[in-house]
Amino acid sequence: MPARTYPIGAELGPAGGASFRVWAPAAAQVTVELLDDNGQPAESVALAAEPDGYFSGFTLHARAGTLYRYRLPKGAYPDPASRRQPQGPHGPSEIVDPAFPWTDQQWQGRPRDELVIYELHLGTYTPEGTWRAATGQLDELARLGITAVEIMPVAEFPGAFGWGYDGVDLFAPYHRYGTPAEARAFVNRAHELGVMVILDVVYNHLGPDGCYLQEFSPDYFTTRYTCEWGQPLNFDGDRAGPVREFFVTNARYWIEEFHFDGLRLDATQQIYDASPDHILAEIADAVHAAAPHRRTFVVGENEPQLARLVRPRAQGGYGLDGLWNDDFHHAAIVASTGKSEAYYSDYRGTPQELISACKYGFLFQGQWYRWQRQRRGAPAFDVPAAAFVTFLQNHDQVANSLRGARLHQLTSPGGFRAVTALLLLAPTIPLLFQGQEFAATAPFLYFADHNAELTPRVGEGRRNFLRQFRTIAADDAADTPPPPGDPATFRRCRLDLDERARHAPAYRLHEDLLRLRRTDHTIRHAARIDGAVLETNAFVLRFFGADGDDRLLVVNLGPDLRLGAASEPLLAPPAEHGWTIAWSSESPAYGGGGTPPLETTTGWIIGGPAAYLLQPTSDREIPDAKISEKD
Repeated sequence: MPARTYPIGAELGPAGGASFRVWAPAAAQVTVELLDDNGQPAESVALAAEPDGYFSGFTLHARAGTLYRYRLPKGAYPDPASRRQPQGPHGPSEIVDPAFPWTDQQWQGRPRDELVIYELHLGTYTPEGTWRAATGQLDELARLGITAVEIMPVAEFPGAFGWGYDGVDLFAPYHRYGTPAEARAFVNRAHELGVMVILDVVYNHLGPDGCYLQEFSPDYFTTRYTCEWGQPLNFDGDRAGPVREFFVTNARYWIEEFHFDGLRLDATQQIYDASPDHILAEIADAVHAAAPHRRTFVVGENEPQLARLVRPRAQGGYGLDGLWNDDFHHAAIVASTGKSEAYYSDYRGTPQELISACKYGFLFQGQWYRWQRQRRGAPAFDVPAAAFVTFLQNHDQVANSLRGARLHQLTSPGGFRAVTALLLLAPTIPLLFQGQEFAATAPFLYFADHNAELTPRVGEGRRNFLRQFRTIAADDAADTPPPPGDPATFRRCRLDLDERARHAPAYRLHEDLLRLRRTDHTIRHAARIDGAVLETNAFVLRFFGADGDDRLLVVNLGPDLRLGAASEPLLAPPAEHGWTIAWSSESPAYGGGGTPPLETTTGWIIGGPAAYLLQPTSDREIPDAKISEKD
């Protein structure tokens, strides 16, 4: 049998034919059935048993495009490591030729401090909902200033639409999005434009429909733990070795064969492993080793906010490159909307929370968390700001509302512009959710196309989840959330990309802020950052630059603020300088009402809600208050 690239799955041989290898310790024998064009068995090849429950074999009669399945004593099933499921997860697997005319040989990725991440769902990002259609939008994303695209999960799942978090064939890109070659073409074009591509993967459970791993071995799963979404995976019990190999191989596969630049690991708190070398650390090592000549980025979603995940291996950490920071989001949403319920209830939306999130990352680093009735987080003061991914919207947070509304629809226009400035100029890695940049009117709702048995159960489960919000649980709102299984729910979430032009002020706001983030040396490379509360709704962040070339980000999320004596030292200009406004969210170009001087002869007058970026000027003159208060 020819040498193999991966320990599992079907692989083409260099001189023709294909080899097969599968872990099936529950079976006495395994046969691979090659199917003809009518889906009928054309040839059966008995696989040889290996130690530890593996079976392998080779046939010259297989080629790229050949459909096959594994015959076990209890029935015939798709390959657990199938590279393509052209008829969905219940159909046969297809042998895929991984060869592709890559042009990204010189691509080296981007350093962490250059990342601006754009999260998108392939099924709703374009009207077509395909890799090919999304590829056509990459030029515009790059022009806007996006440097990394994060794709929501694409592993094969049942039905005509879904978020992708119930995937069952982890090596097979969802067939309705296009072919594996079209997925590779998306990544290749992104690299030509200088854009990284990160894939969201789910390693904490598999979906309830179309998962056949149990037929090959019950040891893929464990009863030692509980998982919120399904049966947890066995990473530390009996026969866990091949299970770990399966998932580590999957991580390598996306980086090596598809040239993805990294992975976003979903809900890592429900990936359980008590072994000495945690599976998350092994996955991070595998991703980094899979692309030794380019930068990769492994980011984790971790609700308990454990900084250990992002610490270097040498310091006892898991070696991930970044963590999502829910604390920033929750504080910003409370500050912007005034709503503090469910998992927002421990946040006040104060200026100090937003300052601390920019300086220290997580707000909860071991304090008591009333919502969960336990301590939350762990100390993270040693973690650099560039290891935290911050956001105002993402797929979960937009959908966890009554109508899937966007933030610009829940707060004032000025407030939206102000918190957007904070997000995009802060020292953390900003993430934008599809359509956020042009104030999309399309909602983002929870949608999932399941079979007749699962659909009502999924719908009820979603309604129960949303009832944690006292407003959604109210009698007059209880029946409002759209049913997840309704195709109309899915169709409503498709973006109208023509809104880029129709909502030009919002689009220009994001474009200009991303340009500032990219080109302003002090914003990008500040020696340090400090902040101070000015009033109930106002604060300042100071970016300390070389030789006094500082920047001052003044944010007021409340009404106009008149400070008398400005006793806060962070407001003082560098020696022998004054301040001038370099950028204002109140520019009429963004829909604002204009920007008079902030510092006047009677003190600072900070319009609100708004954000302003100040830079030093050699002109130390302070405008007369009457000039700034003519209106």
